Amino acid sequence: MADFSRRSFLKTASLASAAAAAGSLGLYSSSSLGADVITLKYANNLPLTHPMNVQARKMAKAIKEETDGQVILQVFPSSQLGSDTDTLAQVRSGAVDLFSLSPVILGTLVPAVQISAIGFAFKDYDTVWQAMDGDLGAHVRAQIAKADDGKLFAFEKMWDNGYRVTTTSTRPVATPDALKDMKLRVPPSPILTSIFKAFDAAPTAINFAEVYSALQTRVVEGQENPLTLVDSAKLYEVQKYCSLTNHVWDGFWMLGNKTNFSKLSAEQQVIVTKHINAGILAQREDLAKLQGSIRDTLKGKGLEIVEAPPEPFRAKLASTSYYADWKKTFGDDAWAILEKYAGKLA
Repeated sequence: MADFSRRSFLKTASLASAAAAAGSLGLYSSSSLGADVITLKYANNLPLTHPMNVQARKMAKAIKEETDGQVILQVFPSSQLGSDTDTLAQVRSGAVDLFSLSPVILGTLVPAVQISAIGFAFKDYDTVWQAMDGDLGAHVRAQIAKADDGKLFAFEKMWDNGYRVTTTSTRPVATPDALKDMKLRVPPSPILTSIFKAFDAAPTAINFAEVYSALQTRVVEGQENPLTLVDSAKLYEVQKYCSLTNHVWDGFWMLGNKTNFSKLSAEQQVIVTKHINAGILAQREDLAKLQGSIRDTLKGKGLEIVEAPPEPFRAKLASTSYYADWKKTFGDDAWAILEKYAGKLA
């Protein structure tokens, strides 16, 4: 009997400790623990201060309130549950319920999603959202739903990550010639690797969780990511130049494990979906406001901002087989949807 009581005490203490830790993040309180409570683990690779996670915490609060504490969204930022490739495996297996992932990495599992990451496809944000909230986004979501035995699905709206720029420690990148033989970190991404190979660089695949240390130790000379991520991940501490190449627009698909999500009631699914899509739209607005001042912010933190007119970079890509190769990969029908928004590419 004493042993049973001790085990009961330890179990209760463990639950109370977990509840207190989660409560410190504003996720849930111990009073919401119960057999009928569904907890959804949501992972991403961005810092806690990034607009995505600011809105994610608001989403968690709204979902908890509207479901009377019966659906709890736990937010795990900064690759806490593993690297991008590790977490993708976890969401496929059901160990993680929700995961935000860029097409440039998701493309290793679902090649069709990379179509939104074609170099210089979208001239501005109006074009981006017309495409991704329209036919191109619908095409990609259908490909995600069909892939991997239907384990994954994507929510209707897509987080913004921004146009990707190039930061370096050795030399600025004002023209494609500056990239020749440069050892540059890219995500484990076929399409981004192909872009920088076309620019005659030496792209090196490294998961985002390891980027800062790779730059700090000079394993690579530079990397490419949106300006807001350069700031929130403090990459300005280990880089000297920020060249505004804007070579690819990037976002994050909000992915879900289909089996796990189906465990929610129909009403709960509607509530969760509503708040996720609303949070994503709010994050787009937050990021747009942040981008208005981000160049000055990074200048103030010591980065040298370098203009990089797009025409020479586009011309360099067009002089290679880059566009023709990817058109062949995606197929004529998908390419036609892309060119409906991007104009003629190949």
